[in-house]
Amino acid sequence: MKQPISFIDQNHPHHVCRLKKALYRLKQSPREWFATLTGHLQSLGFTLISSDPSLLLYNHNSVQMYFLVYVDDIILTGTSSSALKKLIAILNATFTMRDLGSLSQFLGIQVTLTSYGLHLSQSRFTQSILARAGMSNCKSISTPFHSTSSNTNNLTASFSNPIFYRQLAGCLQYLTLTWPDIAFTVNKICQHMQNLTVLHFEALKRLLRYLQGTLHIGLPLFRDKPVLQSYSDSDWAGDTKDRKSMTGYCNFLGSSLISWSAKKQNAVARSSTEAEYRALASTAAEITWIGACYKN
Repeated sequence: MKQPISFIDQNHPHHVCRLKKALYRLKQSPREWFATLTGHLQSLGFTLISSDPSLLLYNHNSVQMYFLVYVDDIILTGTSSSALKKLIAILNATFTMRDLGSLSQFLGIQVTLTSYGLHLSQSRFTQSILARAGMSNCKSISTPFHSTSSNTNNLTASFSNPIFYRQLAGCLQYLTLTWPDIAFTVNKICQHMQNLTVLHFEALKRLLRYLQGTLHIGLPLFRDKPVLQSYSDSDWAGDTKDRKSMTGYCNFLGSSLISWSAKKQNAVARSSTEAEYRALASTAAEITWIGACYKN
């Protein structure tokens, strides 16, 4: 590090400032904030979960508390309401915080308490995507993806606004957090970021029309017995250009869908059996990670 040109101290030309406190918007700020907060929680008896560094667990004298933090968005829950109130009072004495009450929204995900558990949705975020695309009043459609196109002229016609396409595709990736049925279509859309054609944009608009008709759909989380069940599948050479297969899997904890994926395989499978085994390997890796989370 050097002193800025035209601001060099003649008496101490080799001196620089040492940062003792992270300032807002500096690269060090998130790391220092997270280290300060988690360090304080660990001094209160919380432990960091190895499988998820954003989650801290308190387990002492039959009292369990879970502290989930993403930058400055926090979820706190536990088995004892008195312990939760005591923890909030301790944190308020050290940090500037607000208790927003029962969970209703977190990172753009709406949370609704129901008779069976929780219902997660992203209808507001979806409406903002539709407004950004100028399709707030578009007609809905019943399926998110169609494998063929009736207009062959659009197969090679370049799309004139690739930045707009990429922005919408990035927003759609975040929607897959509560919309598992669009994971496959979003994966297909994101495979054509570099060489865009009108056909690819038509596929994106079709997905937006599907979202317009399914705004009420979300992800339910049930209160039931936590039994892990997993399903996997694959196609064989589903991509006609590179002949790679697609892997798809979903994992249920009881009746609640907790993880899923639709992803193109890294290598070309020489048979449908090989493609299935690759899908099983990906599913097994995900199950192993879930098992580690549940164990912690």
